[in-house]
Amino acid sequence: MYDNVLVLGRVKVGRNTWIGPGCILDGSGGDLQIGDWCSISAGVQIYTHHTVNRSISLGRDPIDYAPTSIGNGVYIGPNSVIQMGTTVGDRAVIGANSFVNRDIPAGAKAFGCPARVHPASKAT
Repeated sequence: MYDNVLVLGRVKVGRNTWIGPGCILDGSGGDLQIGDWCSISAGVQIYTHHTVNRSISLGRDPIDYAPTSIGNGVYIGPNSVIQMGTTVGDRAVIGANSFVNRDIPAGAKAFGCPARVHPASKAT
């Protein structure tokens, strides 16, 4: 893990996982789990909360929280954002600059904004 990675709250990172420069691992909203043998590229942001509803309600609604999980052997491309409450399955590949706001199955290749599973992906 580079020394400029921001780690907040409850974050658990598995063995042999590489975390690149400028990443945000924000477990302040709940548990953030990252598996073994992952590559989290530069600038990746992974969250366990968001303040959308709190902001647009002018503070009447609470902050939303949900745990986020990254499986084993996952590759997350540079500058991707993983939204709260999502699960990225084992050996999935997330393309650069992707916004992941739904679960990605094991072995899938997903990319885009929002991230979509590529049809040629094969689940493992």
